[in-house]
Amino acid sequence: MPDMISLEEARDLVLSRVSALPVETVSILDAVGRVAAADLKSDIDISPFAHSAMDGFAVRAADLAAASPESPVELDVVAEVAAGETYEGSLAPGQCVRIMTGAPLPADADAVVKYEVVGVVSGDGKPGSRVSFDQPAALRANVREAGEEAKAGEIVVQAGEVVGTAGVGFLAGCGILEMPTYRRPRVAVAAIGSELVEPSVVPTAGKIRNSNSYALAACVRAAGGVPTILPIVEDSHEALAQAVREAARDYDFVITSGGASNGDFDFIKPVVSELGELLMTTVNMRPGKAQTFGIVDGTPVFGLPGNPAAAYVGFEMIIRPALRKMQGYTHFERPRVVAKLSRDVKKNDPRRIFLRSTLYKNDEGDYVVAPAKNQSSGLFGVIQRSNCMAIMPEGLESRTAGSLIECVLLDVAEESSL
Repeated sequence: MPDMISLEEARDLVLSRVSALPVETVSILDAVGRVAAADLKSDIDISPFAHSAMDGFAVRAADLAAASPESPVELDVVAEVAAGETYEGSLAPGQCVRIMTGAPLPADADAVVKYEVVGVVSGDGKPGSRVSFDQPAALRANVREAGEEAKAGEIVVQAGEVVGTAGVGFLAGCGILEMPTYRRPRVAVAAIGSELVEPSVVPTAGKIRNSNSYALAACVRAAGGVPTILPIVEDSHEALAQAVREAARDYDFVITSGGASNGDFDFIKPVVSELGELLMTTVNMRPGKAQTFGIVDGTPVFGLPGNPAAAYVGFEMIIRPALRKMQGYTHFERPRVVAKLSRDVKKNDPRRIFLRSTLYKNDEGDYVVAPAKNQSSGLFGVIQRSNCMAIMPEGLESRTAGSLIECVLLDVAEESSL
């Protein structure tokens, strides 16, 4: 049986046995948060023409070179251009054009002066009026240039780039309405345990509701996968073997919870060994020492512990990176920060311990981390109220309040930088 390995070894092992899934084409609305599988190019210059960045007056900057509060320069308003319209006439010295945000810059204009700083000498500021300027205008001021953001044929999103919400608008402006991306992994989630009943059932004596499957399915979805909750599997070798065999046939990744230790009714390790290749059974971490991983019919199968916190930590630290790799992502670790402990923490277990915790900033702007008082691995509520996990390194060294400790952020994407 495989020996206990470090968390880094466990993550590397699982990542080494998964790869990006086949490419599919999706609409750009369905591409949010997903990885581009090819370079995407604009079909036009963005913007296709020089246009005004604000409502104001399009001018010839040279006409205003001598303008000052003591000696303002007056110009005649000869036209008005709204967004979507054009001005085809020429702009002679001493003339200006009233222009709206997004409207094309007239051919002879080379700057825009915002409406609020322009004085009206006569009329209402529209064509036929005369307006005054009391300061020079910088050349190309308040002008968004043609091709400022992208040129026709230029790559606007690179292969491997994650498309955000603003990226969808960028792609639409470039004439790109579909994007090739890696298919989301289909993930089977199965809870093992004859004591389990569905959440819709009021449990009788000796029974508990199957909450793990729902939590893990939610984790899969948050990681970008497509989860399917399978029926509860009873505590028998035969039932589990059948469930794993069928799931490995139909899905890209299989996750079970429960039956991962060494009790009389813990069957995930022998089942994976019997059906395929057993690669991992224990990881030097708490909660979540019992982590079973193997390959069945070419499909990764991961057996998590039945305790909620142990299953959650195992998913976050090992399975989530694997599901991300299958979708083409290249960042696999959540951001980390160093924070001051809010209280003393004793350590009596040599494993690396992940404390469900709350991270905040104190009045001085320093990060402070407050580990939950109840660190029982059987609790979901503590995780719900946590935004990070404080890491107690291997060994038996306890920490006192104010000590610096590394924290994994649970609510910040892997691509983020802090």
